[in-house]
Amino acid sequence: MCKDGDEAQEDCGSREEWTLLFWTSLAVIVPVILTLWCSAQRSKRKTYMKDFFRKSKHGWHYTDLFNKPTYCCVCSQHILHGAFCDCCGVCADEQCLRRADRSLQCKEIMAPSRPDGAMEHRWVRGNVPLASYCAACKQQCGTQPKLCDFRCVWCQATVHDDCMDSLADADVCDLGEFHSLIIPPHYLHYVNKLLPTLGASCSSGWTPVLVLANTRSGNNMGEVLLGEFRTLLNPVQVFDLSELPPSKALQLCTLLPPGSVRVLVCGGDGTVGWVLDAIDEMKLKGQDPFIPRVTILPLGTGNDLSNTLGWGAGYAGEIPVEQVLRNILDAEVVKMDRWKVQVASKGSYFRKPKVLSMNNYFSVGPDALMALNFHAHREKTPSFFSSRIINKAVYFLYGTKDCLVQECKDLDKRIELELDGERVALPSLEGIIVCNIGYWGGGCRLWDGMGDEPCPPTRLDDGLLEVMGVFGSFHCAQIQVKLANPVRLGQAHTVRLVLKSSKMPMQVDGEPWAQGPCTITITHKTQVLMLYHSAEQTDDDEDESSASETESPTHDSPRPLGSTSARA
Repeated sequence: MCKDGDEAQEDCGSREEWTLLFWTSLAVIVPVILTLWCSAQRSKRKTYMKDFFRKSKHGWHYTDLFNKPTYCCVCSQHILHGAFCDCCGVCADEQCLRRADRSLQCKEIMAPSRPDGAMEHRWVRGNVPLASYCAACKQQCGTQPKLCDFRCVWCQATVHDDCMDSLADADVCDLGEFHSLIIPPHYLHYVNKLLPTLGASCSSGWTPVLVLANTRSGNNMGEVLLGEFRTLLNPVQVFDLSELPPSKALQLCTLLPPGSVRVLVCGGDGTVGWVLDAIDEMKLKGQDPFIPRVTILPLGTGNDLSNTLGWGAGYAGEIPVEQVLRNILDAEVVKMDRWKVQVASKGSYFRKPKVLSMNNYFSVGPDALMALNFHAHREKTPSFFSSRIINKAVYFLYGTKDCLVQECKDLDKRIELELDGERVALPSLEGIIVCNIGYWGGGCRLWDGMGDEPCPPTRLDDGLLEVMGVFGSFHCAQIQVKLANPVRLGQAHTVRLVLKSSKMPMQVDGEPWAQGPCTITITHKTQVLMLYHSAEQTDDDEDESSASETESPTHDSPRPLGSTSARA
């Protein structure tokens, strides 16, 4: 009997231990699951909010906690976390945010005045500043715990709900205390209405140019060019990108006749990409009529886009800026494709893929490795890399080193390539290059190759990418001196690469990084308007171009806007 009692006690103790272990495990696992779920939801919400704010005409800012009692301008309920517009002061919780963006107008930067020339108040209800007083009865506003009273977004005057009718007869806004510092919205409205007249007064062919210079590019040429262009042009047309980003500088386009503005970018391919990204932002804001035409004064190291568009491989003051402006006047408008490069790392399911914009080319392999090494050393000692000759010499040294080490060998075993959804069998390669333009590697016409080997024509605006392979750094050097051809893998509207193992160097338009296993998808993004310069050719260039034209009259020649051609 005693034995049975001991066994019962042991069974009871064992059940208690298992019960305790179960609840302990549950107490640990459930919070972890909830934390992971909340983290995923927060990341998803953050991504949605960022995209929503980017497209909105309000200047929304999200906050997890308002620093004073705040009420939603849509549902009138008290809110702890939500968004507020720093332009007009409208507040909304997450559930009402979309309705607020659609129904509540933001502060208008351009609006007409009344027929008598006066400006009306622009009222927003609720959330008035603390210690504010009614413009009618002079009593304190915003004292009730609800959405109440009004504030003018221009003069900052406040008024009670009950006093609003008494202001109806004198509803004139004088812009308040800081009226002498504010550009009135009706001023910009009348400037905009007068633009056709102003443009006609400056001549029918008026095409104002904005100069955007990157003083960090080239052999310190940026500072000199800024001064020279300010001498010839109105100083308001010349911008230093180290002081003002392109997105701010390009807003001047909206005050000039639509479709007339030309932008001269003084810098390398990276600076051009920066400006083109800012133009994409203008499109998202609905400013398509004011999109400028872009031209280049090459100050960087590669300058392949400039070379493709006929503006040369580098500028060192060999022609005066007066001639640069004359060339812009004679240039033709052409369309150029831009591409979206999406990099989705393997295993990062909760992380948004990295998205880059591509104008020139994407590559994986030896040329990206040289760019990565160059970039790393330039970050350490930027003063040493101030000369274009030194930069190219350093590139040569890194290429020579890779010829001996071969860090990118067996690429064909580590990567899969698909062109428009079809798998491509790869030979024994060390690198893959995906090109949008005619030049690569600082002046090499990569797709053309050498000799009489025929190849399909290329265009800047055909929606197609040219995909090629190289066998290593030595093969790249042979291609650049016209002793070898790349391996032409094909042309495609969509390119997909899957890096199955290890880490490889990659680059987009000269911006390199080291990338682990991932999937890279390159798709068409948009088109931009560029200026193409038909530069005078040397005798060798004429012979070379005439030979290529015998094969294909459309080969590697940007098409002026408005012309048509068939794709071979």
